[in-house]
Amino acid sequence: MEDVQEVANSSGSFIDKVVDFVQSTNLPEQIQEVDIVALFTNPWFLAPFVGLVGWLVWKQAFKELVLVVIVIAMWWVSGTEYMSSLVVGEELQLAKVLPVLGVACVILGFVIYMFFGMS
Repeated sequence: MEDVQEVANSSGSFIDKVVDFVQSTNLPEQIQEVDIVALFTNPWFLAPFVGLVGWLVWKQAFKELVLVVIVIAMWWVSGTEYMSSLVVGEELQLAKVLPVLGVACVILGFVIYMFFGMS
């Protein structure tokens, strides 16, 4: 029984360490403060990005190209005013969260179909 407590305590401390590390890097704030226009006009980002998209088209890896588009779309949508209005004060606005979850389920279903349903 003591072993279970040790594992529970150690996993809790591990999770706390990971959360502390992420908070110390200020990664969430950095992601929120990205200037999208400056990013996509920066040649140090644009050249590898165009190279990746060109390589995916050349290899006809359209599934992976769709995933890249989905990730960029999710990043863009996460910065909209709608997403920032999901939590007002400390209260979650359920009426606004349900459409987001519905779209997320549709996208997840499409990705699962794309990788496992299409042969």
